[in-house]
Amino acid sequence: MKQIISIALFLIFLCNTTAWAQKKVPSEVVAADTLKSIDIDPLTPAKAAFYSAVLPGLGQAYNKRYWKIPLVYGAIGTSLYFYIDSNKKYHGFRDEYKRRLEGNPSEEYAYITDNSRLIAAQKFYQKNRDFSTLFIVGFYVLNIIDANVDAALMQFNVDDRLSVKPTLYQNSLNYKTNVGLSLNYNF
Repeated sequence: MKQIISIALFLIFLCNTTAWAQKKVPSEVVAADTLKSIDIDPLTPAKAAFYSAVLPGLGQAYNKRYWKIPLVYGAIGTSLYFYIDSNKKYHGFRDEYKRRLEGNPSEEYAYITDNSRLIAAQKFYQKNRDFSTLFIVGFYVLNIIDANVDAALMQFNVDDRLSVKPTLYQNSLNYKTNVGLSLNYNF
């Protein structure tokens, strides 16, 4: 009996030593702020659009998307080249048609014998010139829109805490693998 009491006291003493070993220090638990404040300037897209309107490609430089600047100038420059070329050819065929009506044809367009072909060439190059004008204006406007949208999209929060990822899980009824899509947002 004496042994049982001594073993019981030994076990009680052994179990309480972990409680006696800990020091109680009063401290306040403060949660760390994991959200970083991102300063969003609502005028950034307007600035980028304004810069692109003043000088094409300047909005892309403002957004630090330097690789887009050659694309902007390539598109506008190619359209401008075709405008100038079509305008030059249009005026050449129109002037030749006027000279032939006056009775003074030139040697440059001697290979064209019919006046209707001169009229058709004028209409063709006039149509190409007008399309080139539309392309110049379209690429100019597209440049402004691209700078505006790019500046607006740069302000979105894209980090690892926002994720959409496919998941595979096992069905609990028949233990077959199912495919799912989960949208996770961690605070």
